[in-house]
Amino acid sequence: MAQRRGFREYLAGLLAPRERNKTLTALAGAEPVTGSKLPAVQRLQFFLSESVWEPEAVNARRLELLRADPATAPHGGGVLVIDDSGDRKDGTKTAHVGRQWLGRYGKTDNGVVTVTTVWADERLYYPVHAVPYTPARHFAKGKSDPGFRTKLAIGADLAVRARAAGFTFRAVAADSAYGDQDGFRGELAQAGLPFVMALRPRHGIWARAEDVHTPVDAARALAWGGPDDPGDWQAVTRRFRDGHAETWYAADARLGAWGPDGARRLVVATADPGTLPDKATWYLVTNLSRPGGPGEQDSPWPAAPLAEIVRIYGLRHWVEQSYKQVKDELGWADFQVRSDIAIRRHQVLVNCAFSFCWDSWLTSQPPPGPAPASPQERGRRRPAPAAPDMPDHPSGTKLAPRAARRPQLADPRDHPHALVAGMVQGAPAR
Repeated sequence: MAQRRGFREYLAGLLAPRERNKTLTALAGAEPVTGSKLPAVQRLQFFLSESVWEPEAVNARRLELLRADPATAPHGGGVLVIDDSGDRKDGTKTAHVGRQWLGRYGKTDNGVVTVTTVWADERLYYPVHAVPYTPARHFAKGKSDPGFRTKLAIGADLAVRARAAGFTFRAVAADSAYGDQDGFRGELAQAGLPFVMALRPRHGIWARAEDVHTPVDAARALAWGGPDDPGDWQAVTRRFRDGHAETWYAADARLGAWGPDGARRLVVATADPGTLPDKATWYLVTNLSRPGGPGEQDSPWPAAPLAEIVRIYGLRHWVEQSYKQVKDELGWADFQVRSDIAIRRHQVLVNCAFSFCWDSWLTSQPPPGPAPASPQERGRRRPAPAAPDMPDHPSGTKLAPRAARRPQLADPRDHPHALVAGMVQGAPAR
């Protein structure tokens, strides 16, 4: 019972409107520092750090519920996105902390990096697994220690775990931090997983002097005569969540052994093949065969036309939106605990809160609010509220059915609606 109460109190605090960092005192509604010894705060501290519940078991139950609900069940048209996220943390005693690259800040700093997977389609997205990366300094033999794992190894393992947990997807998607690594692509292929991953424009390969050496060189070698004479390029339509659409162009390029009919395809997608703008051009590597190619018959996965490759990688950007929500609204990086188990528990609870928001959003609509006052009514004095025994309230508002016998938590279900409304309005694509 104590664990169930701690679970509810922790999630209620995560889902509450954000007024300050969601530390344990904030989750319990206590004053910072001076309120840290209050019983409510100490209960949450014990629940997070000293209790005996297993975070992996809770996460497995969350994923089971997501798979069982038709509104959130994964399907073969979605993607599994792999990425890592770093957050600043001071000191040296916290588990997994170290001086390392923090992509969110674009620099090397002291912090904790977590490798995550997100399942996404055009309609919704939610986290699947999360594993903190432990820098080599935490191991007795450094990188030679048997317990040390790189972020690439963790990411490949999470993709396999997602499939084993019953998640179906069209492909694994990742940015160039993963796509540039030959070993990572090989691990996914060996595990029988399709992928679409980005490459850096200047990611070079060994080739003869007269051949192209980088993805951007391969793109410039493609024929382009303008929209009326696209040459090697094919027009594809990208539709965004705000309703507008953009015409991009995609093409299969050749780079060394990579080509339209090779074991790896190099696909270039851009808003302008003539200039290849940096922020509107993707260089993608995939092991999905092209329709009609010689590899289609032997491929274990359906062939993917150029438009499908662009669609798959476009869904990768949901992971960035997910990080915004868990960090800016749900307090992903606000933990003030040091142990590995406490950090993992906090991350699992944040993912539970994220999924709870979607469940609340998909199964019901926000309760209707009062109609906005007219300009004439705004200047009038509002009447005093009616007495409890003679309710006078607009239709649709929620009232307590009876007087509370003791102080208790109010129904927080309106907060997830507000949080998800922010997700939907700020979403990058549809």
